[in-house]
Amino acid sequence: MTPLSSTETDTGAEAEPQPDERREAWAARLADTLGDGYEERHIIPSSDLWVRLARDSWVGAATAARDQLGCQFFDWLSVIDWLPSPFGRDMDAQEDNPEPKTADPTEQGHAGGQTRFQMVMRLYSVTDHLGVTLKADLPDDDLTIDTLIGVYPGANWHEREAWEMFGIHFNGHPDLRNIYLPGEFEGNPLRKDFPLLARRVKPWPGIVDVELLPGEEGP
Repeated sequence: MTPLSSTETDTGAEAEPQPDERREAWAARLADTLGDGYEERHIIPSSDLWVRLARDSWVGAATAARDQLGCQFFDWLSVIDWLPSPFGRDMDAQEDNPEPKTADPTEQGHAGGQTRFQMVMRLYSVTDHLGVTLKADLPDDDLTIDTLIGVYPGANWHEREAWEMFGIHFNGHPDLRNIYLPGEFEGNPLRKDFPLLARRVKPWPGIVDVELLPGEEGP
């Protein structure tokens, strides 16, 4: 006999998802602390909590998560570039149509968003076994945000990577310099509009190095 899933009843109908009281309480505490800096939240019960913030509340939210929610562990920080690729599928596989296709409307993931670039950080409570993902929109004409080093010193390396790969400036960071790229390198390779020119000179290996199946003959 196949057991029922957590969202099915014995009548076969989808059950209403159960509320997640712990994550609801976390979201409410952040909302009370941040006031107008708290913009939106999304909860998947028994899974995760996302909260979107105003950029000016970035450090305040991290501080509240550490001091009020008990998030002792700074997991990671990064940037999302929501720009649809201007190169179409050509940068993924050269056997596809290289002409850019009409992009679908942009959706900035859980808890929404309004701009091309979003900051994202993941914090976790090792005692409560609960985490939160915090997001903040960056204005297109001002890709800056305050550093988290004063709250989580482990953010240092992550912010340097985001500065190098996406071009985000972290106000107050003491040592923004490249980690991966030569010092004279120009551009930010993880932006969607950064062309991977090497792939136009040499196709992806999987496209040109195709092994024949048993019984097939070569050209």
